[in-house]
Amino acid sequence: MRVVIADDDDDIRALVEIAVRRQGFDVVAEVADGAHAWAAIQTLRPDLAVLDWAMPGMSGLEVCRRTRSHPELHGIRLVLLTAAADRAAEERGRAAGADEYVIKPFTLPALAQAMVADGSAG
Repeated sequence: MRVVIADDDDDIRALVEIAVRRQGFDVVAEVADGAHAWAAIQTLRPDLAVLDWAMPGMSGLEVCRRTRSHPELHGIRLVLLTAAADRAAEERGRAAGADEYVIKPFTLPALAQAMVADGSAG
């Protein structure tokens, strides 16, 4: 599985990369903002994108919306990372197209589960 990781925090990107590689997946891009995440998704067509909600320029939420609005990108699994732990924020994330919503701080097993879950977990 090919994965794009997008987070403006270097440490979080490193943790996500560990989780991705432990699953046996390949990291095809690591970026620090939403615009670069969107560009990577369009050009690399990954199987999975792990996106921070709050990034400079373009939020992970907007990247989710844009990805879901393009039929040719429909099959990409989107995992949204955020510190917003309230139900309304989760509903906004899912409405934008996130398959999974992971609250920071997260554990590596929880992130791994979100990357491979069927979308029914919350």
